[in-house]
Amino acid sequence: MAFAMIFLPILMAALSAAIPSNRLRPWLLPVTGVAHLALTLVTLARPELTTSAAWLVLDPLGKLILLVVSLLFFFCSFYAVGYLHNREERPNRVFCACLMAFLGIMSLVTWAHHLGLMWVAIEGTTLVTAPLIYFNHTQRSIEATWKYLLVGSVGIALALLGTFFLAYASLHTGLEATLTLEGILEHAPKLSKPWLHAAFVLLLVGYGTKMGLAPMHSWKPDAYGEAPGVVGAMLAGGVTSCAFLALLRIYQICQVAGEGAYVSRLLLFMGLLSMAVASLFMVGQRDFKRMLAYSSVEHMGILALGLGIGAPALFGTLLHVVTNGLTKGVLFLSAGNIHRAYGSKSTEQVFGAMRRLPLSGTLFLVGFLAITGSPPFGPFISEFSILNGAFDAGRFATGGLFLFLLLVVFIGMGATVLKVVQGRASVEARNTPYRDSFLTGAPIVGLALLVLLVGLYIPAPLTALIRDAVLFLEGQP
Repeated sequence: MAFAMIFLPILMAALSAAIPSNRLRPWLLPVTGVAHLALTLVTLARPELTTSAAWLVLDPLGKLILLVVSLLFFFCSFYAVGYLHNREERPNRVFCACLMAFLGIMSLVTWAHHLGLMWVAIEGTTLVTAPLIYFNHTQRSIEATWKYLLVGSVGIALALLGTFFLAYASLHTGLEATLTLEGILEHAPKLSKPWLHAAFVLLLVGYGTKMGLAPMHSWKPDAYGEAPGVVGAMLAGGVTSCAFLALLRIYQICQVAGEGAYVSRLLLFMGLLSMAVASLFMVGQRDFKRMLAYSSVEHMGILALGLGIGAPALFGTLLHVVTNGLTKGVLFLSAGNIHRAYGSKSTEQVFGAMRRLPLSGTLFLVGFLAITGSPPFGPFISEFSILNGAFDAGRFATGGLFLFLLLVVFIGMGATVLKVVQGRASVEARNTPYRDSFLTGAPIVGLALLVLLVGLYIPAPLTALIRDAVLFLEGQP
């Protein structure tokens, strides 16, 4: 099943490159999205399909991330058809091919049980998404693309060095060097502690760069700000989740090795730092797409914080991967529609969105309320679970800082969002031809309903999936 889920999108990408019609080509995206989601659900329902080869195993952590990626791509694929229909002035051959190949490579990340193969797959996501960021072919988009490539390459190079250090942690104590997850976990208590510490720092910085943790987040505002909304959604909900999965692998190894206290301190520091940096840049932010980039930095900090708190917050942390990924889809897709209608990302030109685009403007406001932890949406449940975990673990100062930073983010982000959605649009904005359509609106509604559903009632299969992932992360059968 692994090969089908990895190679189906790649084969569809090749097929899209061969199709000459710009109008027909985008329809391969939802075909791929539907097929991939169906394969994902079948695999989750049948445990015997979760092992395809020695290096390809879909464990509980991989299942959760794969579900998030597949669901997000499913909705984004339908949106992309409507988006590209409104961008007929631009050829979409490269866009469609890269977006489908992107899905295949992210699937490989979730299946990879060899840390070297996982590193290759995450590097692959960088290379295949660069043309997507450059889709608009403007000076700012080319600048954002190069910044994304350069900063991401430095981070992934550090992750590779950390992977080598991890292998040497085995050799240093006379063990056979291995990069398979099972082999490293088996010998984890015997690993050289100094080399393991150095490996974790390098891997945290390396994969933290892909996540967008501060201070390695500098690529995010430019890339998210210049990329089409559908690309921003896949970056914020897909790439970051895959990078977090890589961090979860390293965290699990360090826990089994008895170095939980060491990694916890670093994760708590990085998490609070990311939230603090994001909150500062969100206050007074006038570019609403860059604001979403800093929101992503904040939520990567929340994930790192939850992981650093440990066992009491693990369920909430993994649930937050789901709720954050889906909510980012709502925000980036609705922001993309608003950007198209106004031709600007600045709150100086963009106001009155709820009147100009009733559906997208309303969903943008709903996405803001959800992502800032307002009930009754999913992120409220996951963030509240992390807060409870902090207090249960006796980390009252951490919990207090967490609440304070959430408040600052709410105020800063709210000021920008309210400027966008309130008021009456200018005459120039009202006269632009763009309007909400079924394909650019229905996928956002679907994502918003899922976010609301998880806030009101977490489906039993999702609860079981997250609990299995928590037990796996803690080293329990």
